[in-house]
Amino acid sequence: MIPINPIKTLLYATDLSEGAIYALRYAVRLAEALDGKLHVLHALRPLSEDARITLQAYVTDPRMRDAAVRNRLETAREVMAERQRTFWAETDPTKAARRDRIANIEIVEGQPAEVILQRSVSLKADMILMGSHEHGFTQTFLGTVAKRVMRRSRIPTLIIPYPDASERPNR
Repeated sequence: MIPINPIKTLLYATDLSEGAIYALRYAVRLAEALDGKLHVLHALRPLSEDARITLQAYVTDPRMRDAAVRNRLETAREVMAERQRTFWAETDPTKAARRDRIANIEIVEGQPAEVILQRSVSLKADMILMGSHEHGFTQTFLGTVAKRVMRRSRIPTLIIPYPDASERPNR
């Protein structure tokens, strides 16, 4: 029989889409229910070779080209911060202690499935949580990254479905 260890270290991988806030809400509540810690991760895909060639063709100044590449990371950080602000603004103020469940938030450049799996190992995570593909289960069932992570993960991996647009509160 396989021993079942307590789930205390959770890794939530986000694509930073607007719908991801629903998966984050679930992840934070699960961490709270399990008396665990949540690590939030976004994997920023590296620029493709085509994108690099396009940058070289249209941006001739190497400093501007390097700045454009660096700005990708800064933009991802800004989106992550905005998603966090939105999340906490929508959270019941009496549940402010939920913030303590988030151990860290990080953005790592690399192939998303690889980054998620490597980070789960380095954290010694007990579970990986991810939102379903933005289009939900009816369109593609799962996104490619989620499929790759689920296939290769050695720990439980939970896919959290995003609600349909009709189920989302108006902002």
